[in-house]
Amino acid sequence: MSKNEITRRDFLKTGIGLAAGAAVGTLTLPGTGCAPKRESFAVSIAKIKNDNIAFAVEEAIDLLGGINSVTKGKDRIMLKPNLVAPLPTATTNPEVIKTLALMMKRAGKDVLIGEGSSVAPGFNLEGEEVFRTRKKDILDPMQQSVFDNLGYSDLAASLNVPLVNLHTGEMAEVEIPDGFVFNKITLHKELTDIDLLCSVPMMKTHTLAQVTLGMKNVVGLYPGIIYQSVRGHMHDLASRIEPSGTASAIVDMVRVNKLGLVVIDAHMAMEGEGPTGGTPLKMDLIIAGTNPLATDMIASAVMGFSPDEIPTFIWANKAGMKPMSTDEIELRGEKLEAVKRNFIKPTIYSWESIRNVWGAKEI
Repeated sequence: MSKNEITRRDFLKTGIGLAAGAAVGTLTLPGTGCAPKRESFAVSIAKIKNDNIAFAVEEAIDLLGGINSVTKGKDRIMLKPNLVAPLPTATTNPEVIKTLALMMKRAGKDVLIGEGSSVAPGFNLEGEEVFRTRKKDILDPMQQSVFDNLGYSDLAASLNVPLVNLHTGEMAEVEIPDGFVFNKITLHKELTDIDLLCSVPMMKTHTLAQVTLGMKNVVGLYPGIIYQSVRGHMHDLASRIEPSGTASAIVDMVRVNKLGLVVIDAHMAMEGEGPTGGTPLKMDLIIAGTNPLATDMIASAVMGFSPDEIPTFIWANKAGMKPMSTDEIELRGEKLEAVKRNFIKPTIYSWESIRNVWGAKEI
């Protein structure tokens, strides 16, 4: 067996296999702000002490100038956690989302929580088999199940904020000039109506993308009703551009969204065979920034990766996004050297090498 081949059972052992009807209008959006006018890109690192996650989230935002500064002129905000599957060890801690929502509501903002999860047992995961699907009658209960099992349904009710299933509902087509994979992308209409998207991922390694952070988290914005659950159709198209079948599509999705704040939950992280089958690792950090690429570059450096190891960063730079290196980033709060830890790196697969064992069949 060649290095790039993998059996279904071997792939499921990595964990990624276990993780993992709308009216459409046409809309053109401006750029997302991923290449700010200023040349200085600020990223904050706050230490979580005594498991006080809320305090660290507030500190990370304060280091950026405060909630009023990072949300200035933005009235309607969507928080996007990473809820890849109903696994608490591989998903964004609800306390991070709760703290951000409360901060934004106190600042007078209209807050939503949105996600389109990848996979859930009993829906598109049966035994060792992961399926793709575009069926609303599967995607809707699947997403509700993930929200329920991870405590997000109760959280949203307690905060009085809506939960948005990004897989289905009213959609809009957004044009993307000079896109790598797409010339237009279909999005849930709520994403076109908000003023700011805040990506709130858990810090993890990833067997396709090396790391999954603020930018990789936007894969959950590809609606399953169009691109299939586990984003099989998206991966198929992106793999024609580059081997990961992921990085180029991430950059396309970032470019058509209003992603202007990333808050990385590194209370617990994951190393090794992420995004779900790796080893949990207590980092006790919150990392935040208004530039998605800069924030992810610092987070990956904390994990012991260099920028040239991350395909998403390379494709982001190809798209003209900045910064080009960590030397351009102003770090606030904890020093990188004080919090850095060399994560166990994942086994990296091309999409073509795994597509026949992960979502090969459609239901």
